[in-house]
Amino acid sequence: MSHYPPSVLKLIKHLAKLPGVGEKTAERLALHLLRAPRTEAEQLSRSIVEIKEKVRHCSLCFSLSDTDICQICSNPARTSSMLCVVEQPADMVAIEKSESFKGLYHILGGALSPMDGIGPDNIRIKELVSRIARGKIEEVILATSTTIEGETTADFIADHLGNPPVKITRIASGVPVGGDLKYVDQVTLRKSMETRHAIK
Repeated sequence: MSHYPPSVLKLIKHLAKLPGVGEKTAERLALHLLRAPRTEAEQLSRSIVEIKEKVRHCSLCFSLSDTDICQICSNPARTSSMLCVVEQPADMVAIEKSESFKGLYHILGGALSPMDGIGPDNIRIKELVSRIARGKIEEVILATSTTIEGETTADFIADHLGNPPVKITRIASGVPVGGDLKYVDQVTLRKSMETRHAIK
């Protein structure tokens, strides 16, 4: 690719760092941006800078938000007595797209993985316990992935919560073992939410 000018090579190099973008795709994207109107490139550039400046974690559920409290947590129409625990914001988005849940969320920020040095203090379990202790939650739905790490995390949370005055359930059939929630189709996710079962 040495026949491209340095500025194009630099853009290709940066684009290739994005997940799922190889050198060939990065090259196509760079050439598209080169051909696109200047306004399109400027809008893309501003959008990237804007998310770095504005996006933060919701102070309640730890999802992504432009404000201190996200749109879901601040929506009075949501069922505040139900709390769905997921690993990442993308998992929450997947469940929202399935239109199977109208409660609130708690984003752990990962799953337990001792091999990778991720223990209970590295994900938001303490914050989850604090939310439950406030007494407004009646059911906690553990919707971590069905990988070994996700299952371990769900079991740990269920054991860690002990016997709180809340119902603890786990998403059920539909999500394949070893599956990642953000890649599961919406119908399967809806079925999983509808057929969740108690584990405590």
